[in-house]
Amino acid sequence: IAAVLVEPIQGEGGVRIPPAGYLSELREICDAQGWLLMLDEVQTGVGRTGKWFAHQHENITPDVMSLAKGLGGGVPIGACLVAGAARDLFMAGSHGSTFGGNPLACAAALAVLKTIDEDHLLDAATRLGEDLAAALEQRLSPLSSVVSVRNRGLMMGIELDRPCTDLVDHARAAGLLINVAAGNVIRLLPPLLLDAGQCDQIVNTLEHCIREFDGK
Repeated sequence: IAAVLVEPIQGEGGVRIPPAGYLSELREICDAQGWLLMLDEVQTGVGRTGKWFAHQHENITPDVMSLAKGLGGGVPIGACLVAGAARDLFMAGSHGSTFGGNPLACAAALAVLKTIDEDHLLDAATRLGEDLAAALEQRLSPLSSVVSVRNRGLMMGIELDRPCTDLVDHARAAGLLINVAAGNVIRLLPPLLLDAGQCDQIVNTLEHCIREFDGK
């Protein structure tokens, strides 16, 4: 069986958010061709975008979905979920994962899912994501090097007009951990427990660091 494997939002590619309808059209193509639709939700899953999984923004269901990172809340874990025709392809012992099924990892994952649900962190990710993106847009868009600010929930990318990997060290020295993806996109994946004061700290620190970067 042929398959298509994509990220709902490209993470390492620079937080590239596809246009509305992309995933639903891809689902239709896969159905028409008899292909499996496989989604890598390692970065986008478990509440990151304001829903449990990023594909839910388009009301589709993948045949295969991979999860990790956020699922364990810091404890290493990997998971592979299957549905539809893919269920018939996996038999006991046909798939393994180093951190997939041990009791500690599974207990951590259950605690993460329970906390996200009971503390309403999906709603928080949506609300804080909108607030943080608006503040970043207001404060950073006037800066000469900033091309765009984009987000879905608390998955954010700030694209600059040139390579900016040096900003990782500058931001760390200022007390903020960031990552640069695709060479020129500041990638922010703040915790779902983010509060308003921490949002302000992110905005202030990034504005300061990028202003210094522009002045070089």
